[in-house]
Amino acid sequence: MADSDEHLIKDALAGNQRAYEELLSRHRQSIYHVIFKIVRHPEEANDLVQETFMKAFSSLASYRFEYRFSTWLYKIAANNAIDHLRKRRIEALSLDKPLQTHDGEVSIEIPDWSNNPEEDLFRKRRAVTVKEAISTLPPKYKEVIVLRHQQDKSYEEIAEQLHVPVGTVKARIFRARELLKKKLKSVI
Repeated sequence: MADSDEHLIKDALAGNQRAYEELLSRHRQSIYHVIFKIVRHPEEANDLVQETFMKAFSSLASYRFEYRFSTWLYKIAANNAIDHLRKRRIEALSLDKPLQTHDGEVSIEIPDWSNNPEEDLFRKRRAVTVKEAISTLPPKYKEVIVLRHQQDKSYEEIAEQLHVPVGTVKARIFRARELLKKKLKSVI
C-alpha cells in the first residue's frame, strides 16, 4: 500500500487528477477518525477532513518519501483539529459593551483586586517579621541566607565568596532555614 501511495503521489504531482482522488478515497476514513477523536462533532470533523486534504495536497511537493504518507497526513489532520479547537475556545466578552440577555442588557462589572490594603499590610508585616528573624540568626547562617535569598547568588558563588566548600554552604543554608522555620512558626 505504501508503494502504491508513493506512485499515486508522484502521479498527483505530475498533474494526474485521478491520483488525487484515489489518495483522498484511500485515506479519508482514517483521517476522519483521527479528527473526530479530537473535535467530537461529526459536522466539524467532516469540514476539517476537507481542510486537511486541501492543506496536504497544496503542500504535497514538500512531502518526503522516507516517511509514510499516512503518518504525514495524520500529523496534518491532528494539527488542523487542534488549531480548530484553539480558535473555537477564544470567545471573548467586551468589558465595555453590555451583555445581551433574554431580559435585556446587563453590564459586566469586574471587581478590582489589584489594590487590597489588608493584603498589602499583611505582606509588609510578614516581610518585616522575616527580616527581624533573619537578623537574629548566628552570623554564619545569616550571611548565607542573605547571599542566597536576598542577593540571589548560587551555591557556587556563595562558596567562592566565603572561601568554604559548596557542601558547607548547603548545610548552612539548610540549618538557617530550619532555625527560621522555628522562629517564624508561631508568628506567621
